[in-house]
Amino acid sequence: MSKFSRFMKGNKKKKENGFYAPTESLCDEATGKPLEWEFRHLTSKENDELRDSCTIEVQVTGKPNLFRPRLNSSRYINKMICAATVSPDLQDADLQNSYGVMTPEDLLYAMVDDSGEYAELGTWMQKFQGFTRTLDDKVEEAKN
Repeated sequence: MSKFSRFMKGNKKKKENGFYAPTESLCDEATGKPLEWEFRHLTSKENDELRDSCTIEVQVTGKPNLFRPRLNSSRYINKMICAATVSPDLQDADLQNSYGVMTPEDLLYAMVDDSGEYAELGTWMQKFQGFTRTLDDKVEEAKN
């Protein structure tokens, strides 16, 4: 038996999908309750790829050859939510057409069009993905 047997993939706990009703605008006809969406956990690699796709290099003022990374946090959270959404299928052409949009990111904005609900969804998603402090918390901390 290997001294690393406890670390083998077979011993790793499976993360269950989560359910959350991001908007009160979409309700079940029978019960009148907001529809729950299903979300999956993203892998560390998927998260890194999302973060990289939302990061640009900006020039440091007064330093001609010096750049620093800047994360577009709104875009990152939107892409994170889209990547984690299992149901509804944000890639579905009929669903996109019903809202007059052509991307999952725009569909998410159209379906959860209340800014307060959208902000709460972003906060819930970050906690669901294992971030104990939200991106907004980190931004506030960096400002101080």
